[in-house]
Amino acid sequence: MALDPIELLKELVAIPSVNPMGGASPEAATAEAWLTDFLEQWFRRLGVPCQRQTAEPGRENIVARLDGRPRPEQGGRIVLLAAHQDTVPATGMTIPPFSPTVRDGRLYGRGACDVKGGMAAMLTALARLAETRPTRCPTVLMACTVNEENGFSGAQALLGAWKHQPPFVPRKPDAAVVAEPTSLQVVVAHKGLVRWRCHTRGKAAHSSRPEAGDNAIFKMARALVAIERYQKEVVATRGTHPLCGPATISVGTIHGGVSVNTVPDRCSIEIDRRLAPGETPEAAYQHLKEFLAGQPGLDFSLQHDPPYMQGPPLSDHANGALGIRLAAIARGVVGQCPTIGVPYATDGAFFAQAGIPTVVFGPGSIEQAHTADEWIALEQVRQAAEIYYRFLLATGE
Repeated sequence: MALDPIELLKELVAIPSVNPMGGASPEAATAEAWLTDFLEQWFRRLGVPCQRQTAEPGRENIVARLDGRPRPEQGGRIVLLAAHQDTVPATGMTIPPFSPTVRDGRLYGRGACDVKGGMAAMLTALARLAETRPTRCPTVLMACTVNEENGFSGAQALLGAWKHQPPFVPRKPDAAVVAEPTSLQVVVAHKGLVRWRCHTRGKAAHSSRPEAGDNAIFKMARALVAIERYQKEVVATRGTHPLCGPATISVGTIHGGVSVNTVPDRCSIEIDRRLAPGETPEAAYQHLKEFLAGQPGLDFSLQHDPPYMQGPPLSDHANGALGIRLAAIARGVVGQCPTIGVPYATDGAFFAQAGIPTVVFGPGSIEQAHTADEWIALEQVRQAAEIYYRFLLATGE
């Protein structure tokens, strides 16, 4: 009997797998562990061997292997399907986050769009292959990774699988498809990112005598003006891409002071730099530091922490044939399927850096990801399951 991807999606959404986001989320005490346990049991019921892989203490990827014909050891191809287990926190949601609700052709719940809809579609395609066992089919590695939303550590740990987990993962895959909400369009390029904190230091004093102190917030205000100038005049010249657009920079948070009647002795901001394909996180980080150090109006020291999150861009230089093949198969199901670039980052760039042709593809729209009433269109989940299945069959031919 064919697996219903919608029923599976309901089960996945009902399992909280919230990323702890540095410990800021109270509902994330177990992070992805409940979902990892569910997936292990699911693979075992399907009769597909699987292994856990530690990415961080208490946080594990799980990788399943469905052998194809011929097997990799006999020259058969290996295709990696990857979907991340974690979701963003559910704080502020206007719907019950873990009680999946179907209404008007949509399924609502945290993670429905990002990215459990894509995971359900991939698992459905895998189950269909396990049931039908076609004459020719690649070996499929289904990887469900942790910590995509706040660090990419799951994807980076997965890169060692073919080095540290043979013979289960006998060699590097020949191709990879990463599930993200792309509206059933094939993403062949995306931006990367680097994030870090920057600090100013001052001297505390009573606010009735501000001249006795040194206001760290005033210093940061001057630094922010310089960063805004950098954003308007400089950063776009550092890199651009015909599909993804220019590099960008944003300051997302600011914190300083302890009370209104105390001159603040410290202020901190968080910087989010988006990288065009061709840029590196290290060069982008260093360039802004050097720019700020050279500004004549900043006659004080800025302290830059090392980046706490970075991910490379995905280039379309090595995945053209893969993107064309997947888009052609998708058109047979949905009618239209362009190859596109997007401004966000994914696990896929890490697989591409390892020399694996990689594209990003899945149901749902990024416009619904992380929202207060997150949802996904059910028809797209069903279509994605069919497209993944047809793609795997075609890859084995």
